[in-house]
Amino acid sequence: MPLHAGKRRAARPRRGGPDPRRLRLFALAGIVACAVVLPFAVASAGPPGGGENEARPAVRLQPQDAGRATGEADGHGAGPAPGGIDGEPAGRIAATPLRAGPVRSPLQPGTATAVRCGPALTSPGGIEAQTCVVTQGAQTWARTYYRNTTGEPLESVLSLMGPGGRTVRTRCAVGAEAEPGTCETPRGRTRGGPAAYGAVAEFASRAGDGPPLLRAGSNSPRETGS
Repeated sequence: MPLHAGKRRAARPRRGGPDPRRLRLFALAGIVACAVVLPFAVASAGPPGGGENEARPAVRLQPQDAGRATGEADGHGAGPAPGGIDGEPAGRIAATPLRAGPVRSPLQPGTATAVRCGPALTSPGGIEAQTCVVTQGAQTWARTYYRNTTGEPLESVLSLMGPGGRTVRTRCAVGAEAEPGTCETPRGRTRGGPAAYGAVAEFASRAGDGPPLLRAGSNSPRETGS
């Protein structure tokens, strides 16, 4: 049927080719998706080299540093005092709490050690002391642990009696801080067995007047000092 004048036939889409409107829609959707995903990708990547699993150089503890890392085996806190022999200091050393019976001493590991202690004694005036004979390897010395609660500075005389009447004596200043303290004699070569040695510590006024306030020995009976 012929078309009337002035009317045009509606345009039909061409077959066999993509629709331009769909192409523009797909392109717009892709741009929006990229705009949303890109910031998350950048944020998750983070700055270069900032990962928590980044390799770190290993640090090896040298044998000579092991003592400093875990605590020295035998610390002499107050440093050497006069009277030391064989390069070993004498006098006041690092404090250790008083204990009744045998005392574990901070001695060098790996060496045979024998520690024989008397009981922890207390005087009515406020002196607590415990005296020990220590034998480690080929050396023997005396050590006393004390606590001064009198409020006045005192003086301690520590004696080590060995075979053949040999005696080693050390004087230590005892502070009035009521803190645990330790005093020891010089270390000497062991002669005979550990049972051949005895030790005794006497505490008195630093001025030297009056009787001893406490006498504690490695073989003292378990009773309160006078």
